[in-house]
Amino acid sequence: MTTIEKSVDVAVPVSTAYNQWTQFETFPRFMEGVERITQLTPTRTHWQTKIGGVEREFDAEVTEQHQDERIAWSTVDGPPHGGVVTFHRLDAHSTRVHLQMEYHPETLTEKAGAALGVVQHRVTGDLARFKEFIENRGAETGAWEGDVPRPPQVGETGQHGGTAPRPEVPGPTGTPKPGDPPQYRR
Repeated sequence: MTTIEKSVDVAVPVSTAYNQWTQFETFPRFMEGVERITQLTPTRTHWQTKIGGVEREFDAEVTEQHQDERIAWSTVDGPPHGGVVTFHRLDAHSTRVHLQMEYHPETLTEKAGAALGVVQHRVTGDLARFKEFIENRGAETGAWEGDVPRPPQVGETGQHGGTAPRPEVPGPTGTPKPGDPPQYRR
């Protein structure tokens, strides 16, 4: 497993940075190699990528999300990876966005790329493009105001004993996008 940790400071309030990061379908605007993201459910997205000439598709699940604080995810199929993005208020008008990601390079090319720091370089570029994107806009394109609690970990129990069921996720808010099913708009 390879771990990447990168941060970028953005000149927008924490709520603006967080709200923009919840707009997964805008990721192709600032993430190199991400061709398209489709919101399938409030917590599941379908990704289409093209990296190094290799096209891949996979689904990712938001595993934990707390407004203006953090978004964690992991893949449910395709290339195994997951991570967390946290948002740290520096002052009223600036935020540190910190990304921690783990992935498992599968092919020889991916292993070589990991050894050479290609993915780390790409993540650094993606965060720089996010900074430029959100600072130039000055406002988010929409917002997600739901909360996805972290599921109980091994050995933990829910409030009523046993494993706690996943709570229902409240609906999203924000600017609807053409073609989005109404219940999944963020």
